[in-house]
Formats: sequence, C-alpha cells, structure tokens
Amino acid sequence: MLFLTFFLSGCHIGTGGGEYYTIQGFTQGTTYQIQYQHPAESDLKLQIDSLLKRFDHSLSSYDSSSIISAINRNDPDVLTDSMFRTVFRESGRVYQVTGGAFDITLGPLINAWGFGPGQRQDMDSMLVDSLLQYVGMDKVALMGERLIKSHPAVQLNVNAIAQGYSVDVVSAYLEDLGCRNYMVEIGGEIRTRGMNSKGNFWRIGVDRPEYGNMIPGQQLQVIISMHDRSLATSGNYRKFYEKDGVRITHTLDPATGFPKASRLLSVTVLTEECMTADAYATACMVMGLENAREFVEGQKGVDAYFIYGDEFGDYQVWYTDGMKKYIELP
Repeated sequence: MLFLTFFLSGCHIGTGGGEYYTIQGFTQGTTYQIQYQHPAESDLKLQIDSLLKRFDHSLSSYDSSSIISAINRNDPDVLTDSMFRTVFRESGRVYQVTGGAFDITLGPLINAWGFGPGQRQDMDSMLVDSLLQYVGMDKVALMGERLIKSHPAVQLNVNAIAQGYSVDVVSAYLEDLGCRNYMVEIGGEIRTRGMNSKGNFWRIGVDRPEYGNMIPGQQLQVIISMHDRSLATSGNYRKFYEKDGVRITHTLDPATGFPKASRLLSVTVLTEECMTADAYATACMVMGLENAREFVEGQKGVDAYFIYGDEFGDYQVWYTDGMKKYIELP
C-alpha cells in the first residue's frame, strides 16, 4: 500500500499544446487518476483501461486467470509475457542490491499472515519457519518464457513492485502518443512529466503516517513539487490488523518471516522509474531507519524522505540532500 494524494488542477485549458484531460477508474484492486495533455486532444480512457486489463492478466495475484496466478498454482503450460519478465528481472536486481530486503518469493508468508489472496492463518514460529524454506530468489529462475521453481510450494507476490511498474507502462504509452505533460497515479504510485495545466510542477502530498489516518490528503506531512520523476511511498499505518492486542503490519522481513518492527513509519522514494521507487520504498521499510538511510545515500539517482518516531514518540523526518529542492510544507 502506498499512501499519498495529489492535487489536480481545476483548469483543463492547455498551456500551449492542447487540452488537458483527467481520467480515473479502478485497477489492481485500487483506483487510478491520470492527467495528460494530448497533442491530438483525445480521451484515452478506453485505451488505458484496456492496457491495465492486460497488465492485470499478467501480474495480478487477485486475478485467478493471470500468469502469476497460474505460476503459483503450478500450471505446467503457463508461459510468461514481457511484462512479467520485466518485473521479475528488476525484482532480482533489487533483491541483490538490498541484500534480500526485497523479495517477491514471500508469497506463502504474505498469504499466511493475511495480506494476500490466501486464507489468514494462526501464525507462530513453527509455521513461519516451515514457510521460510520456500522463500528466496535463488529458488526461482527464468528459462526462456518459463519460470522454473525449485519447489511447488514457492509462490510469488509482486504487489510491492507491480503497481509501480503499471505506472511506468501507462506513462510509456502516453509518451509513445506524444504526450509531454502528464501525471499518472495508480494506487498512490506516481510518475510525472512536464507541467500541469496551470504551467506549474506537479504537487504531490504525502500523508502523515498516523494510525487511523485513513483518508488520503486529510492530514499531510509534506508536499513534493516534482516533474520528470517517479514517486512511491510505503508505510504501515493503514494496512494492518490487530490480534490479541498486537498490531500486525503488512511489512514482512524476508529474513525472519515476521512483520518488521521499526521506528521507520513512512518512506517516500523518488527515482526515474516508478517500479524501482516502489520496490526501494518497500525494502527501506524492511531495513529500518539506519540501514535504509545508508542504502539510499549509496544509490545514484535516488532521493528519499523518511518519517520516523523518536524515543519520545514524536515524529521526525530525514531526507537526502537531493530531496530539498522538491519539498514544500503543507
């Protein structure tokens, strides 16, 4: 889950290249909102909905007919497509550079903890250990168009990167049509280019990570003014449940199989491609404050904004030097 809101301009008169269009809808179990300036002044909702439907058919674990669902149920005839292979390869790269903090083979544990399409189970150390044996990118490999698994119980969940990639896919489609000013937002993941209809940079609001802050945009921590970059945010304050008085969050540590306890409450990452920002934001939440800060400082072309709790329970922020030029206060 990614938690932010953006500010749509009320004016849709073009800044010199035609009218701005705003379209919205549903995909991947969430919403999308897109603004773009089309040189031929065309409404692209039908085409984008069709593109997103093809995307779901490849990578949605909630679509029983998708490629990833067929892989997870060990369909012997399933072949991957280019979308699946792109996400798989980037997932492998991020797995390596994050030291395993990002891992798409967490599927069995995500389902067992109740954050996937499977049935939530009563978790204990014995069950977690029994599922951890099927976790690790060394247990899966691409051979041509087929995905090979070391064991049938290995299952993939790409929700922490696929949504970001869907933003990249739609953005690439708009680019191919000649759109040079746009903002694509899917489930809170965002990519921008150029200017909005008022001739300004796109202004993105990041929510304050308070438990109970369930309405995007109601309580903002910061506004980020950006263009020609992608943004993704990860946090634990909305996607969780409580059991026996204990809060169970959706950020699972691949090293332990348990939800990650950390002072880090929210991570916002800016990169060129949205799928990379998406995966890095998730990995940083797993790493914890100090390791995540060291990680992003060592990555070229990556900026980040962290919100964390101090020893007194107060909110604190940290951000990279490159992030300063994007930041506005609410």
